[in-house]
Amino acid sequence: MKVFVARQAIFNRKKHVVAYELLFRDGTKNSFPNIAENAATARLIMDNQLNLGTRYLTSGKKALINIGEESLNQELAQFLPTDDVILELLETIPPTTENYEKVRQLFHNNFRLALDDFNYSKEWEPFLKLARLVKFDLIQSPLKEIAPLVSELKKRKNLQLLAEKVETEEEFLLAKEMGFNFFQGYFFAKPTMIAQNDIEINYAVVMLIYSEALKPNMNIPRIAELFAQDTALAYKLLRLINSGVFPIKNRIESLKQALVYLGHERIIKFVNLIMTAHVAEQKPTELTRLSIVRSRFCELISKQIAPSLASMSFLTGLFSLLDAILDKPMEVVVERLPFPEVLHDALLGEPNTLFYILNIVRAYESGSWWAMQEACTMLNMSDESLPEFHAQAVNWADMYREHVY
Repeated sequence: MKVFVARQAIFNRKKHVVAYELLFRDGTKNSFPNIAENAATARLIMDNQLNLGTRYLTSGKKALINIGEESLNQELAQFLPTDDVILELLETIPPTTENYEKVRQLFHNNFRLALDDFNYSKEWEPFLKLARLVKFDLIQSPLKEIAPLVSELKKRKNLQLLAEKVETEEEFLLAKEMGFNFFQGYFFAKPTMIAQNDIEINYAVVMLIYSEALKPNMNIPRIAELFAQDTALAYKLLRLINSGVFPIKNRIESLKQALVYLGHERIIKFVNLIMTAHVAEQKPTELTRLSIVRSRFCELISKQIAPSLASMSFLTGLFSLLDAILDKPMEVVVERLPFPEVLHDALLGEPNTLFYILNIVRAYESGSWWAMQEACTMLNMSDESLPEFHAQAVNWADMYREHVY
Protein backbone atom coordinates (compact mmCIF):
# COMPACT_ATOMS: atom_id res chain seq x y z
CA MET A 1 0.00 0.00 0.00
CA LYS A 2 1.00 3.65 -0.36
CA VAL A 3 1.50 6.04 2.55
CA PHE A 4 1.85 9.79 2.11
CA VAL A 5 3.56 12.73 3.74
CA ALA A 6 4.19 16.31 2.68
CA ARG A 7 7.34 18.22 3.52
CA GLN A 8 7.82 21.99 3.41
CA ALA A 9 11.30 23.45 3.35
CA ILE A 10 12.57 25.87 6.00
CA PHE A 11 15.18 28.39 4.88
CA ASN A 12 17.82 30.44 6.66
CA ARG A 13 18.65 34.08 6.00
CA LYS A 14 20.78 33.09 2.97
CA LYS A 15 17.84 31.14 1.49
CA HIS A 16 19.52 27.80 2.14
CA VAL A 17 17.32 24.86 3.19
CA VAL A 18 18.13 23.91 6.79
CA ALA A 19 15.12 21.75 7.78
CA TYR A 20 11.73 20.45 6.68
CA GLU A 21 8.36 20.46 8.38
CA LEU A 22 6.63 17.11 7.92
CA LEU A 23 2.87 17.30 7.37
CA PHE A 24 0.59 14.27 7.58
CA ARG A 25 -1.39 13.36 4.48
CA ASP A 26 -3.73 10.40 3.99
CA GLY A 27 -3.82 10.49 0.19
CA THR A 28 -2.60 12.31 -2.88
CA LYS A 29 -4.55 15.48 -2.01
CA ASN A 30 -2.03 17.96 -0.61
CA SER A 31 -4.09 19.21 2.32
CA PHE A 32 -4.54 18.25 5.95
CA PRO A 33 -7.20 15.51 6.22
CA ASN A 34 -10.15 15.40 8.59
CA ILE A 35 -8.42 13.48 11.36
CA ALA A 36 -7.65 14.12 15.03
CA GLU A 37 -4.29 15.72 15.81
CA ASN A 38 -2.99 12.79 17.85
CA ALA A 39 -4.03 10.30 15.16
CA ALA A 40 -2.21 12.40 12.54
CA THR A 41 0.98 12.44 14.64
CA ALA A 42 0.70 8.70 15.33
CA ARG A 43 0.23 7.95 11.63
CA LEU A 44 3.17 10.20 10.76
CA ILE A 45 5.36 8.20 13.14
CA MET A 46 4.04 4.78 12.06
CA ASP A 47 4.06 5.47 8.32
CA ASN A 48 7.33 7.35 8.16
CA GLN A 49 9.63 7.17 11.19
CA LEU A 50 8.91 3.43 11.53
CA ASN A 51 9.11 2.90 7.77
CA LEU A 52 12.12 4.47 6.06
CA GLY A 53 12.76 7.03 8.78
CA THR A 54 12.55 10.81 8.95
CA ARG A 55 16.12 11.25 7.75
CA TYR A 56 15.14 9.68 4.44
CA LEU A 57 12.33 12.23 4.04
CA THR A 58 14.47 15.23 5.00
CA SER A 59 17.73 14.25 3.28
CA GLY A 60 19.43 14.17 6.67
CA LYS A 61 18.18 17.58 7.81
CA LYS A 62 16.06 18.25 10.90
CA ALA A 63 12.36 17.36 10.76
CA LEU A 64 9.78 19.58 12.46
CA ILE A 65 6.85 17.49 13.71
CA ASN A 66 3.65 18.76 15.30
CA ILE A 67 2.80 17.74 18.86
CA GLY A 68 -0.62 18.64 20.26
CA GLU A 69 -2.08 18.11 23.71
CA GLU A 70 -3.28 14.53 23.10
CA SER A 71 0.08 13.57 21.58
CA LEU A 72 1.72 15.12 24.63
CA ASN A 73 -0.53 13.08 26.94
CA GLN A 74 0.15 9.86 25.02
CA GLU A 75 3.91 10.54 25.01
CA LEU A 76 4.13 9.92 21.27
CA ALA A 77 7.46 11.76 21.15
CA GLN A 78 8.99 8.69 22.81
CA PHE A 79 9.02 7.10 19.37
CA LEU A 80 11.02 9.88 17.69
CA PRO A 81 14.83 10.24 17.69
CA THR A 82 15.94 13.38 19.55
CA ASP A 83 18.82 14.04 17.13
CA ASP A 84 16.59 14.12 14.06
CA VAL A 85 13.52 16.12 15.07
CA ILE A 86 12.28 19.40 16.47
CA LEU A 87 8.94 19.10 18.25
CA GLU A 88 6.47 21.85 17.34
CA LEU A 89 4.22 22.41 20.33
CA LEU A 90 0.91 23.43 18.81
CA GLU A 91 -0.81 26.63 19.88
CA THR A 92 -3.82 24.51 20.94
CA ILE A 93 -1.87 23.21 23.97
CA PRO A 94 -3.08 25.16 27.02
CA PRO A 95 -0.09 26.65 28.93
CA THR A 96 -1.04 24.88 32.16
CA THR A 97 1.29 23.74 34.92
CA GLU A 98 0.54 20.10 34.05
CA ASN A 99 1.44 20.61 30.39
CA TYR A 100 4.55 22.53 31.37
CA GLU A 101 5.79 19.53 33.37
CA LYS A 102 5.28 17.27 30.35
CA VAL A 103 7.12 19.70 28.09
CA ARG A 104 9.90 20.05 30.67
CA GLN A 105 10.31 16.28 30.60
CA LEU A 106 10.75 16.42 26.83
CA PHE A 107 13.35 19.16 27.27
CA HIS A 108 15.29 17.07 29.80
CA ASN A 109 15.09 14.12 27.38
CA ASN A 110 17.11 16.27 24.95
CA PHE A 111 14.32 17.19 22.53
CA ARG A 112 14.58 20.54 20.78
CA LEU A 113 11.30 22.39 21.18
CA ALA A 114 9.49 24.99 19.08
CA LEU A 115 6.38 27.02 19.91
CA ASP A 116 4.09 27.00 16.89
CA ASP A 117 1.90 29.96 15.78
CA PHE A 118 3.00 31.83 18.88
CA ASN A 119 0.66 34.31 20.57
CA TYR A 120 2.27 35.73 23.69
CA SER A 121 0.72 35.73 27.15
CA LYS A 122 2.47 35.64 30.53
CA GLU A 123 1.44 31.97 30.98
CA TRP A 124 3.90 31.09 28.19
CA GLU A 125 6.93 32.51 30.03
CA PRO A 126 7.99 29.15 31.58
CA PHE A 127 7.68 27.47 28.16
CA LEU A 128 9.88 30.14 26.53
CA LYS A 129 12.70 29.07 28.82
CA LEU A 130 12.52 25.56 27.36
CA ALA A 131 11.96 26.44 23.70
CA ARG A 132 14.74 27.07 21.21
CA LEU A 133 12.51 28.23 18.36
CA VAL A 134 9.37 30.39 18.15
CA LYS A 135 7.22 30.35 15.01
CA PHE A 136 4.97 33.24 13.98
CA ASP A 137 2.17 32.78 11.45
CA LEU A 138 2.37 36.00 9.43
CA ILE A 139 -1.27 35.73 8.35
CA GLN A 140 -2.51 35.55 11.93
CA SER A 141 0.25 37.79 13.29
CA PRO A 142 1.32 40.44 10.74
CA LEU A 143 4.91 41.61 11.10
CA LYS A 144 4.09 45.20 12.00
CA GLU A 145 1.80 44.07 14.81
CA ILE A 146 4.34 41.74 16.40
CA ALA A 147 7.38 44.02 15.99
CA PRO A 148 7.57 44.96 19.72
CA LEU A 149 7.29 41.30 20.78
CA VAL A 150 9.93 40.24 18.26
CA SER A 151 12.31 42.88 19.65
CA GLU A 152 11.83 41.50 23.16
CA LEU A 153 12.27 37.88 22.12
CA LYS A 154 15.46 38.71 20.20
CA LYS A 155 17.06 39.65 23.55
CA ARG A 156 16.86 35.99 24.63
CA LYS A 157 20.18 34.43 23.61
CA ASN A 158 18.98 30.84 23.23
CA LEU A 159 15.86 31.67 21.23
CA GLN A 160 15.55 31.84 17.44
CA LEU A 161 12.58 33.04 15.40
CA LEU A 162 10.87 31.57 12.35
CA ALA A 163 8.47 33.47 10.09
CA GLU A 164 5.83 31.09 8.74
CA LYS A 165 3.52 31.63 5.74
CA VAL A 166 5.85 34.11 4.08
CA GLU A 167 4.13 34.72 0.75
CA THR A 168 5.92 37.72 -0.79
CA GLU A 169 9.46 39.01 -1.15
CA GLU A 170 8.41 42.12 0.74
CA GLU A 171 7.43 39.99 3.76
CA PHE A 172 10.71 38.09 3.55
CA LEU A 173 12.83 41.24 3.46
CA LEU A 174 10.91 42.88 6.31
CA ALA A 175 11.11 39.73 8.48
CA LYS A 176 14.81 39.48 7.75
CA GLU A 177 15.31 43.13 8.70
CA MET A 178 13.41 42.54 11.97
CA GLY A 179 15.87 39.79 12.87
CA PHE A 180 14.04 36.55 12.01
CA ASN A 181 16.44 33.61 11.64
CA PHE A 182 14.35 31.23 9.54
CA PHE A 183 11.58 31.42 6.96
CA GLN A 184 8.85 29.15 5.62
CA GLY A 185 6.05 29.74 3.15
CA TYR A 186 4.77 29.76 -0.41
CA PHE A 187 7.25 32.51 -1.38
CA PHE A 188 9.95 29.85 -1.08
CA ALA A 189 8.21 26.54 -1.70
CA LYS A 190 4.85 24.84 -1.36
CA PRO A 191 4.67 21.53 0.54
CA THR A 192 5.92 18.67 -1.60
CA MET A 193 4.10 15.34 -1.53
CA ILE A 194 6.12 12.16 -0.97
CA ALA A 195 4.62 8.69 -1.42
CA GLN A 196 6.22 5.56 0.06
CA ASN A 197 5.42 1.89 -0.04
CA ASP A 198 4.36 0.35 3.24
CA ILE A 199 2.90 -2.97 4.33
CA GLU A 200 -0.75 -3.12 5.34
CA ILE A 201 -1.26 -4.03 8.97
CA ASN A 202 -3.67 -6.82 9.92
CA TYR A 203 -6.19 -5.22 12.26
CA ALA A 204 -7.12 -8.59 13.77
CA VAL A 205 -3.57 -9.17 14.96
CA VAL A 206 -3.41 -5.62 16.34
CA MET A 207 -6.47 -6.34 18.45
CA LEU A 208 -5.01 -9.61 19.69
CA ILE A 209 -1.83 -7.83 20.75
CA TYR A 210 -3.93 -5.13 22.38
CA SER A 211 -5.89 -7.72 24.34
CA GLU A 212 -2.63 -9.28 25.59
CA ALA A 213 -1.33 -5.85 26.61
CA LEU A 214 -4.48 -5.35 28.70
CA LYS A 215 -3.63 -8.26 30.96
CA PRO A 216 -1.99 -7.53 34.35
CA ASN A 217 0.67 -10.20 33.78
CA MET A 218 1.97 -9.51 30.28
CA ASN A 219 2.94 -12.66 28.36
CA ILE A 220 5.85 -11.44 26.24
CA PRO A 221 6.42 -14.76 24.41
CA ARG A 222 2.73 -14.73 23.40
CA ILE A 223 2.97 -11.12 22.21
CA ALA A 224 6.11 -12.00 20.24
CA GLU A 225 4.19 -14.84 18.55
CA LEU A 226 1.46 -12.39 17.56
CA PHE A 227 3.93 -9.87 16.13
CA ALA A 228 5.42 -12.74 14.14
CA GLN A 229 2.02 -13.35 12.49
CA ASP A 230 2.04 -9.93 10.83
CA THR A 231 4.99 -8.87 8.70
CA ALA A 232 4.13 -5.17 8.93
CA LEU A 233 3.93 -5.16 12.74
CA ALA A 234 7.14 -7.16 13.09
CA TYR A 235 8.87 -4.71 10.76
CA LYS A 236 7.57 -1.69 12.71
CA LEU A 237 8.76 -3.21 15.99
CA LEU A 238 12.28 -3.83 14.70
CA ARG A 239 12.36 -0.40 13.02
CA LEU A 240 11.49 1.14 16.38
CA ILE A 241 14.34 -0.68 18.08
CA ASN A 242 16.80 0.31 15.37
CA SER A 243 15.50 3.81 14.60
CA GLY A 244 17.82 5.71 16.90
CA VAL A 245 15.14 6.28 19.54
CA PHE A 246 16.78 3.94 22.08
CA PRO A 247 20.48 3.25 22.64
CA ILE A 248 21.19 -0.32 21.56
CA LYS A 249 24.24 -2.08 23.01
CA ASN A 250 23.65 -5.53 21.55
CA ARG A 251 22.16 -6.74 18.28
CA ILE A 252 18.48 -7.64 18.45
CA GLU A 253 18.07 -11.15 17.06
CA SER A 254 14.40 -11.92 17.75
CA LEU A 255 11.03 -10.27 18.26
CA LYS A 256 10.95 -11.56 21.84
CA GLN A 257 14.32 -9.95 22.53
CA ALA A 258 13.04 -6.68 21.08
CA LEU A 259 9.99 -6.76 23.36
CA VAL A 260 12.06 -7.62 26.43
CA TYR A 261 14.31 -4.68 25.62
CA LEU A 262 11.31 -2.32 25.38
CA GLY A 263 9.89 -3.44 28.72
CA HIS A 264 6.31 -3.46 29.99
CA GLU A 265 5.57 0.29 29.93
CA ARG A 266 7.06 0.96 26.50
CA ILE A 267 5.28 -2.07 25.03
CA ILE A 268 1.98 -0.58 26.21
CA LYS A 269 2.92 2.80 24.73
CA PHE A 270 3.90 1.17 21.45
CA VAL A 271 0.66 -0.82 21.25
CA ASN A 272 -1.23 2.39 21.98
CA LEU A 273 0.67 4.11 19.14
CA ILE A 274 -0.42 1.35 16.76
CA MET A 275 -4.01 1.58 17.96
CA THR A 276 -4.09 5.37 17.65
CA ALA A 277 -2.56 5.29 14.17
CA HIS A 278 -4.38 2.41 12.53
CA VAL A 279 -7.48 1.40 14.47
CA ALA A 280 -10.87 2.83 13.52
CA GLU A 281 -9.28 5.64 11.51
CA GLN A 282 -12.64 6.88 10.26
CA LYS A 283 -14.69 5.54 13.17
CA PRO A 284 -15.52 6.90 16.62
CA THR A 285 -13.05 5.69 19.23
CA GLU A 286 -16.12 4.58 21.22
CA LEU A 287 -16.33 1.51 18.96
CA THR A 288 -12.92 0.37 20.11
CA ARG A 289 -13.75 1.08 23.75
CA LEU A 290 -17.03 -0.83 23.43
CA SER A 291 -15.11 -3.81 22.04
CA ILE A 292 -12.91 -3.81 25.13
CA VAL A 293 -15.91 -3.59 27.48
CA ARG A 294 -17.65 -6.42 25.61
CA SER A 295 -14.57 -8.64 25.84
CA ARG A 296 -14.46 -8.42 29.63
CA PHE A 297 -18.26 -8.67 29.98
CA CYS A 298 -18.33 -11.88 27.90
CA GLU A 299 -15.41 -13.30 29.86
CA LEU A 300 -17.09 -12.71 33.23
CA ILE A 301 -20.31 -14.38 32.06
CA SER A 302 -18.36 -17.34 30.74
CA LYS A 303 -16.46 -17.77 34.00
CA GLN A 304 -19.80 -18.26 35.72
CA ILE A 305 -21.44 -20.70 33.30
CA ALA A 306 -18.64 -22.16 31.13
CA PRO A 307 -15.19 -21.49 32.63
CA SER A 308 -13.38 -23.51 29.97
CA LEU A 309 -14.61 -21.03 27.32
CA ALA A 310 -13.55 -17.89 29.19
CA SER A 311 -10.60 -17.05 26.91
CA MET A 312 -12.62 -17.57 23.73
CA SER A 313 -15.50 -15.58 25.21
CA PHE A 314 -13.09 -12.70 25.76
CA LEU A 315 -12.07 -12.84 22.08
CA THR A 316 -15.69 -13.14 20.94
CA GLY A 317 -16.52 -9.85 22.61
CA LEU A 318 -13.30 -8.21 21.46
CA PHE A 319 -13.93 -8.98 17.79
CA SER A 320 -17.72 -8.63 17.79
CA LEU A 321 -17.60 -5.12 16.28
CA LEU A 322 -14.86 -5.83 13.77
CA ASP A 323 -17.22 -5.62 10.80
CA ALA A 324 -18.45 -2.16 11.86
CA ILE A 325 -14.93 -0.89 12.50
CA LEU A 326 -13.50 -2.14 9.20
CA ASP A 327 -16.62 -1.59 7.07
CA LYS A 328 -16.40 -5.17 5.85
CA PRO A 329 -18.77 -8.13 6.18
CA MET A 330 -17.96 -10.30 9.19
CA GLU A 331 -17.55 -13.38 6.96
CA VAL A 332 -14.74 -11.59 5.12
CA VAL A 333 -13.10 -10.43 8.33
CA VAL A 334 -13.05 -13.80 10.11
CA GLU A 335 -11.28 -15.49 7.21
CA ARG A 336 -8.10 -13.78 8.45
CA LEU A 337 -8.54 -14.83 12.09
CA PRO A 338 -6.62 -17.92 13.26
CA PHE A 339 -9.41 -19.01 15.61
CA PRO A 340 -11.15 -22.31 16.39
CA GLU A 341 -14.30 -23.08 14.44
CA VAL A 342 -16.54 -22.50 17.46
CA LEU A 343 -15.32 -18.90 17.69
CA HIS A 344 -15.69 -18.32 13.96
CA ASP A 345 -19.23 -19.67 14.13
CA ALA A 346 -20.18 -17.38 17.04
CA LEU A 347 -18.93 -14.29 15.20
CA LEU A 348 -20.89 -15.32 12.12
CA GLY A 349 -24.10 -15.77 14.11
CA GLU A 350 -24.15 -19.56 14.33
CA PRO A 351 -25.92 -20.69 17.55
CA ASN A 352 -23.50 -22.00 20.19
CA THR A 353 -22.52 -21.08 23.75
CA LEU A 354 -20.24 -18.23 22.68
CA PHE A 355 -22.96 -16.81 20.43
CA TYR A 356 -25.53 -16.85 23.27
CA ILE A 357 -23.07 -15.17 25.66
CA LEU A 358 -22.53 -12.43 23.09
CA ASN A 359 -26.30 -12.12 22.64
CA ILE A 360 -26.70 -11.52 26.37
CA VAL A 361 -24.13 -8.73 26.20
CA ARG A 362 -25.72 -7.12 23.14
CA ALA A 363 -29.19 -7.26 24.68
CA TYR A 364 -27.91 -5.77 27.95
CA GLU A 365 -26.23 -2.90 26.07
CA SER A 366 -29.39 -2.05 24.17
CA GLY A 367 -31.74 -2.47 27.13
CA SER A 368 -33.65 -5.27 25.37
CA TRP A 369 -34.67 -7.08 28.54
CA TRP A 370 -36.89 -9.63 26.85
CA ALA A 371 -34.09 -10.60 24.43
CA MET A 372 -31.63 -10.71 27.31
CA GLN A 373 -33.77 -13.06 29.38
CA GLU A 374 -34.34 -15.28 26.35
CA ALA A 375 -30.56 -15.49 25.80
CA CYS A 376 -30.04 -16.23 29.50
CA THR A 377 -32.64 -19.02 29.27
CA MET A 378 -30.68 -20.60 26.40
CA LEU A 379 -27.71 -20.84 28.78
CA ASN A 380 -29.77 -21.76 31.84
CA MET A 381 -28.43 -18.83 33.83
CA SER A 382 -29.90 -16.06 35.97
CA ASP A 383 -29.59 -12.40 34.95
CA GLU A 384 -29.03 -11.22 38.55
CA SER A 385 -25.24 -10.87 38.21
CA LEU A 386 -25.26 -9.02 34.88
CA PRO A 387 -25.32 -5.45 36.28
CA GLU A 388 -22.29 -6.23 38.43
CA PHE A 389 -20.47 -7.92 35.51
CA HIS A 390 -21.17 -4.92 33.28
CA ALA A 391 -19.94 -2.45 35.91
CA GLN A 392 -16.74 -4.46 36.35
CA ALA A 393 -16.19 -4.54 32.57
CA VAL A 394 -16.65 -0.78 32.22
CA ASN A 395 -14.34 -0.04 35.16
CA TRP A 396 -11.73 -2.44 33.82
CA ALA A 397 -11.72 -0.78 30.38
CA ASP A 398 -11.61 2.71 31.89
CA MET A 399 -8.78 1.84 34.28
CA TYR A 400 -6.66 0.58 31.41
CA ARG A 401 -7.43 3.66 29.30
CA GLU A 402 -6.37 5.92 32.17
CA HIS A 403 -3.15 3.93 32.58
CA VAL A 404 -2.26 4.19 28.88
CA TYR A 405 -3.19 7.83 28.37
